[in-house]
Amino acid sequence: MTIVDSLIALTAVIGTLIVAFVVSVWLPGVERKFIHARIQQRIGPPISSPGLMSPIKFFFKEIINPNSPMPRLYNSIPLIGIIITIFLLIIIMPQLYPLAAFASIIALVGLLKVEEILYMFMGALSKSVLSLKMPFPDVVKGAKHPDVPRSFVEELSAMRAFRLIAFGSFPIYIAIFVPVAMASSIFLSDIVSYQQVHGPVLFSLSGILGAIVFFIGFMILLNEYPFSILKTKADVIEGPLLEYASKYRAYVYISRGLLIFVLSSIFCTLFLGIPPNLLSWTILVNILMAFIFTILMAVVSAFSPIFTFKQFYPVVAGVSVLGILAIIASFL
Repeated sequence: MTIVDSLIALTAVIGTLIVAFVVSVWLPGVERKFIHARIQQRIGPPISSPGLMSPIKFFFKEIINPNSPMPRLYNSIPLIGIIITIFLLIIIMPQLYPLAAFASIIALVGLLKVEEILYMFMGALSKSVLSLKMPFPDVVKGAKHPDVPRSFVEELSAMRAFRLIAFGSFPIYIAIFVPVAMASSIFLSDIVSYQQVHGPVLFSLSGILGAIVFFIGFMILLNEYPFSILKTKADVIEGPLLEYASKYRAYVYISRGLLIFVLSSIFCTLFLGIPPNLLSWTILVNILMAFIFTILMAVVSAFSPIFTFKQFYPVVAGVSVLGILAIIASFL
């Protein structure tokens, strides 16, 4: 690769990242304004408010250090999440395909799993209530029983995050391996090349089943209703994200919008053979898919109840079985 080719590739990667950030700040607004508000028959916030104006507002809020055994690490987790999401987007860009080991399904799954683990760290590292210590001992006289463990609310979030990692994320990872089975390769370049010759994976029976499973896994990974097991009433809705304030809350908003775009681009790459590439008009397909996924997710979540664990487990198990059938169908 010449210096000119390297500069073109670097420009394409940086440009694609810029496009991803620009598009991602509008996705939460589309979700809240055009879907949730319309279904609930209310005006809703301005389209720029959830993904753009809210992060800007929080950047100017006073920084509050939470009561945590490792406050710096705790506050840096949302920023780490953004960095991981950026790497997820980079490895699916065609400019990175020459680095075969890096641009592979193994790297993709590994980074997605790290993104999930961050929620568990969030819950485990917070020991406060709304970023403040309790002003008095929260033990009523005579109510403390011997040998009874006491824990913070956030620790419950850490346990639910562990359940999500151990079980809830099966659908999206199974769906990712549907294109792998059809292309008989774990490398993204081979999966894209296969679809350029044989057509998109989506236009097959296994591809359709895999797409359904991927979308449900997409919602689970974003903790959206009805799969929002991290956001319970006991945690004042926000779960492990409750204690983040000021600029760290802004990172949370930015990370969610960016993750929506990146997961949509992963779907385009694996099921349509269209990776995000600023040097091609096909980047418009990635942008369109991000809005389609956002709208579908908003519609499903708006009409869905909140699953309990007794409902969550069998649904995830059933969807996982559907994904396995999609993989089996890919060999037929």
